[in-house]
Amino acid sequence: MERADVPRRRWAVNRQRIGRLPTRHVVAVALLASLAMAELAVRLLPGSASTVPAATSGSSGGDATVQLVLGLLALLLLCLSATLPVLLTRPVPAVVVVTVANVVSFTLLEAVTLAGLLAQLICAYRLGRAGPELLAVAVDLPFLVLALAGPAATGFRVHAVALAALVPVAALAGTARRARHEAQENSANRRAIEGTLLEHTARGERARIARELHDVVAHHISMISVQAETARMATPGMPAEGAKRLLGIGDTARAALTEMRRLLGVLREDTSRDSGTRHPQPGLEQLNELIDEARDASGGVMRFIMRGSPEALDPGVELAAYRIVQEALTNARRHAPGAAVDVELHFTDDILWLRVRDNGPGGAPATPSGGHGLLGMRERAASVGGSVRTGQAAAGGFLVEASLPAKTEGP
Repeated sequence: MERADVPRRRWAVNRQRIGRLPTRHVVAVALLASLAMAELAVRLLPGSASTVPAATSGSSGGDATVQLVLGLLALLLLCLSATLPVLLTRPVPAVVVVTVANVVSFTLLEAVTLAGLLAQLICAYRLGRAGPELLAVAVDLPFLVLALAGPAATGFRVHAVALAALVPVAALAGTARRARHEAQENSANRRAIEGTLLEHTARGERARIARELHDVVAHHISMISVQAETARMATPGMPAEGAKRLLGIGDTARAALTEMRRLLGVLREDTSRDSGTRHPQPGLEQLNELIDEARDASGGVMRFIMRGSPEALDPGVELAAYRIVQEALTNARRHAPGAAVDVELHFTDDILWLRVRDNGPGGAPATPSGGHGLLGMRERAASVGGSVRTGQAAAGGFLVEASLPAKTEGP
């Protein structure tokens, strides 16, 4: 019983696949079958030169009518067999049925219908695109044999030679389409693999940088913090101002160590561990704290001036603004200690203007060899589509001026 149900299940599956075909495909195949039947009707008209099986002259009128009806039904079935299999989703059964129908058509009519020829080419193309390559080549052999060994009638030779020449062309076109599609898939897979390898390489490089930062820089910053605290606690008779400075050194070192650990976490992409101790990247809201820390560390006068209507900007823009101000304050504290510093933010509709000016001696800060302070500010600004200008201010002192796109934070 199970074996008997297999053909029934296969037919049900094929019927479902045919039902999912686009309507235009079904309509096109129906028109193809109608064209084949119309061409058959034309050939059966009285006076047609086509060779059509006829009833034998010795048959009675009733037998001749039955034979004629059976012949017409056979020819109708032949026309449908040469066109309707195009609807089959599997290319091998479709090309086999159509090829057999066209060979039988050659045997009975010494020709094929135009619709049968088109169906043969369509099936050959589909076979080359999705079927066995060997069968795509072998499907042309029956027509090649008919062209070489068939009757010498002109109509027969024309149809046979046409199929023998066009069927391999259609099969090769399908094979070329399949090869191009496979090449595109292979190229996409290769690019995906290359991207994965590049990502793994980048992760390895980030891990190496993280190790270097942890082993070298973090160690030295920790030592600065420890030595500052030790000097403050162990030096007898230290003035209160000196103890305050050492305390500020220790706090700054610890803050730098905290930010470096945050950076190491980003480089290592280790979000599963210590996620509770991490904080968002700083932005404009943290500028007050940054300026207060810089004021306490330098002992100079610092003003924070804000113009326009403050609004939440893109996190990348806010981070760039924060880092530019941070580096400018560090340069002012290093190269113009004790100088007054003005930090100004000007919000406009499309640009955030940022100015940091001190009243020190002016001129370009003598950045140590290998330093990247000013270059880092320019790179920060360029990364978000902005720019930075540095130099001596018109009223004296050193000026850092940045323009950043005022991109509002997305929802």
